[in-house]
Amino acid sequence: MERWKTNTGFKDLPPLPFDFKKEVAGGRAPCLEGQPNLLKAIKDYGWRYDASSPGDFQIWPSKKNGIWDFPLQMLPYESGKYQGLSMDFNFLYNQSDGETQGDPAKFPQWEQQTVDSYMAGFNRVYYGSRAPLFIGNHFEDWNGGIYMKSIDQVVKNVCTKKGVKCVSFKELADWLDAQKPQTLAALRTLDPAQSPDWSAVVK
Repeated sequence: MERWKTNTGFKDLPPLPFDFKKEVAGGRAPCLEGQPNLLKAIKDYGWRYDASSPGDFQIWPSKKNGIWDFPLQMLPYESGKYQGLSMDFNFLYNQSDGETQGDPAKFPQWEQQTVDSYMAGFNRVYYGSRAPLFIGNHFEDWNGGIYMKSIDQVVKNVCTKKGVKCVSFKELADWLDAQKPQTLAALRTLDPAQSPDWSAVVK
């Protein structure tokens, strides 16, 4: 990041409009691998979250080695027939056997399946534990760009709902750090579809 002009060869571009040492507070290791080693390294950089976990059910986040753990999540695929990760590649793998350009005739069906799965995961916690929903996306044009289109639909639908905030991982870490530990501990005991008893949780 400090030598991006040298690394990219783009010498005539303006400087970055932010100080990455202050703004970058976490990341995700490639292929959802390497978290144990990454957790050892990132504290020295002042990072506060890691999103390299391969997946978990939709529960409230906790810390690993003092770092917030923001994993991809298991969502209901195909009307709850099975659970799959909240990432475009996992939809791709299940829908077109990992081929990035599958059968175009199936694109509308696959897009709707993707939207339905994201919405099923969102609704499970929106009407349940209110745990954050994490989505991983590669910004690719796989299968005709249906995964980008799906995200677009989901964001427009959920980010306007009452009580919902669509935020960055950094903003989520800020919010979690501001909560009472006992409040988060109580929320972590909830099943994703289980609504909190706020009178007992917030004291």
